[in-house]
Amino acid sequence: MSRRVCRGTLSKVIKKNRSALRLTRNLDLLVHMNLLMFLHRLAEESRVKAFEKKSLTIKPEHIFAVVKKVLKKSKG
Repeated sequence: MSRRVCRGTLSKVIKKNRSALRLTRNLDLLVHMNLLMFLHRLAEESRVKAFEKKSLTIKPEHIFAVVKKVLKKSKG
């Protein structure tokens, strides 16, 4: 990720979609950490799926097989 979104733009987008939320000053850091946790969880679940299929590498079909499950777990 070479280009970051400025804090003001991120706050405006979130307020537009979820106006009832109270936003903290470090919103961009929280969004970034949430993204990293999601990617880590997706990689771990894909690794397990690849291991079940006796594959040494994670292939796109392993990711597609677990993405719905990981999205449901990530939904808060």
